[in-house]
Amino acid sequence: MQPDELIVLLQNRDQRAFSKLYEMYSESTYGIIYNILLDTDLAEEVLQDVFIKIWEKSSTYSSSKGRFFTWILNIARNAAIDKLRSKSFKNSKKNLDADNFVHILEDQTNLNQTTDTIGLRTFVKALEPLCRKVIDLLYFKGFTQVEASEKLDIPLGTIKTRNRNCLKSLRNSMGE
Repeated sequence: MQPDELIVLLQNRDQRAFSKLYEMYSESTYGIIYNILLDTDLAEEVLQDVFIKIWEKSSTYSSSKGRFFTWILNIARNAAIDKLRSKSFKNSKKNLDADNFVHILEDQTNLNQTTDTIGLRTFVKALEPLCRKVIDLLYFKGFTQVEASEKLDIPLGTIKTRNRNCLKSLRNSMGE
């Protein structure tokens, strides 16, 4: 079955199509979630929530707005960031020493691991270095634009413009 056929079946509430889509996309989706949360149990919990949302909101997907996989990744990214910003998540991390996380924020392999997982590594690596940093912070590490601005010591307006331009370059290189 082709993904387009599966999507139509999913929108018609076909459980076999849902199972097949889960099989096709769960590993990559988990990779995105995990790279934001850096917690296996929470990532698995959010993954399940994401696929429930996909089931419930499948009728809102339209191929005219982009690829199905991109739609799934946006749901996953938003769910992971929501979890990251939730009060319960923040409270669970309160007692951990901030020094334990310095290596995570400075680790350049996170972008490579994530992009390997979803097959974007070649495209992202072709971008200029600042674009790679902006995309890594905003999309793979879950930073807000304000946080990315502070981290990179770049004005917020510049981050917003860079983000828009970098995503445009990425889309162009992918042929979307």
